[in-house]
Amino acid sequence: MNIQKIIKIGALVIGLIAVFFLVRIMMLGDEAIEADVANQGVLSGFANLAYVVLAIAAISAVLFSLVNLVSQPEKLKKALISLGVFALVLAIAWFASSGEERLLDDGKVLTAGQSQMVEAGIKAFYILILFAAGLMAFFGVKKMLSK
Repeated sequence: MNIQKIIKIGALVIGLIAVFFLVRIMMLGDEAIEADVANQGVLSGFANLAYVVLAIAAISAVLFSLVNLVSQPEKLKKALISLGVFALVLAIAWFASSGEERLLDDGKVLTAGQSQMVEAGIKAFYILILFAAGLMAFFGVKKMLSK
């Protein structure tokens, strides 16, 4: 049995379990679920199934991406360069930020380190936006001039 058949059977089983929970929820109705705590167990089963499906999807996406990167060294090199550039942008944003302790509206205190982290995130976002806009403008002008 190949992997595609196993995946199809697994997806079918998960789909049937989801339909079972959906039918049970629809048969109970909104009022019965809200009124009785015992009926809310149906919702927790549905939510747990969603968590399992999300975990399977996330793990398989990461796993297959890593396998693809390891099997093709040129893609791995490009990915590591991109990761390095992103780390450089984050480092520049971090060192360009100044952290100040602040009192928030709800009375809690934002520490200097937390403030610097927030400011660094905002500055990194701006740097990446400017970089993306610059690349789009560069390649747009380049395409217009080449025609």
